[in-house]
Amino acid sequence: MLAFLTGSSFNCLAMPVDFSGTWNLVSNDNFEGYMVALGIDFATRKIAKMLKPQKVIKQDGDSFHVHTTSSFRDYLLEFKVGEEFEEDNKGLDNRKCKSLVTWENDKLVCVQTGEKKNRGWTHWLEGDDLHLELRCENQVCRQVFKRA
Repeated sequence: MLAFLTGSSFNCLAMPVDFSGTWNLVSNDNFEGYMVALGIDFATRKIAKMLKPQKVIKQDGDSFHVHTTSSFRDYLLEFKVGEEFEEDNKGLDNRKCKSLVTWENDKLVCVQTGEKKNRGWTHWLEGDDLHLELRCENQVCRQVFKRA
């Protein structure tokens, strides 16, 4: 209406989805297959499958601070959407890769470039559920987290 009244163009930029919150894992489909594709050893896979990690996400627009904690390991990921960064997966599969996170509608999509093919992840919200799809080579793991 304002654009009509002033005769100027008006661009309405949508605010990104807010992922901020504390999230507890409730389901973890094909985590074993995903870890095998990453080359994670048998003993570590057995421990990791039993864990119920918690994610604490702090979002400021396109800047993210994601802290994943469990009784076995902690992992901190900080990134800005649209800016490539080097990710050190120490404590996960101990590889470094180049990561780029972008918005695809209301989903955060990460493409990781390195030793492993077709590696990355996608995060999205459905109600009070945080969905995470992890990809590596020909394996896909689907995780669901509930807001704490």
